[in-house]
Amino acid sequence: MSKIYKSLSMKKIVLLIIISLAFNYIYAQVYKSVEKKGILSFHSSTPMEDIDAKTEAANSLLNSITDSVMIRVQMTTFKFPKALMEEHFNENYVESSKFPVSSFRGKINQKLDFKTDGVHKVTCTGNLTLHGVTKLVTFDGIITIKGEEVNLTSDFKIKLVDYNIEVPKVVLKNIAEEIEVKANITYSPFVKKK
Repeated sequence: MSKIYKSLSMKKIVLLIIISLAFNYIYAQVYKSVEKKGILSFHSSTPMEDIDAKTEAANSLLNSITDSVMIRVQMTTFKFPKALMEEHFNENYVESSKFPVSSFRGKINQKLDFKTDGVHKVTCTGNLTLHGVTKLVTFDGIITIKGEEVNLTSDFKIKLVDYNIEVPKVVLKNIAEEIEVKANITYSPFVKKK
């Protein structure tokens, strides 16, 4: 009886060790955006006016095992040079009270070795959700790996009409139909809180 009990206990201990190592391996392969280094910005350019906004509060996870990327941002964190622009952006265009968050969930299309330093041109394909509308998109980007730090940059354009963002006729000449978006996100290994 005691031999059977010891055998079962030993199997449980070995199983727990294997599970523990597996979880540690998985967590070691997940990168989280560094605070104030999850930067998203956008630029609208027309002959009448240029509009720029920026946030440093984008949250992002990058999983080097599954090649998945998730980016999430509260729309009210975008800051503008003029308070009135920020007010119009949140109340009239992206309707932040109704659609407070925008996100991207997708995959890196190339397989990278995150243990080797280097600069890699990549494409990411996934769902971009903005103003309550989700579209399948593909963006070009660059991933730079240096030690335990990973950086993702991307520069792409979105059309306001694709996300049901309406511009009042009064300011139609002040806001571009296509907006340039830039991402510059720095990651460090995700550390699970104990």
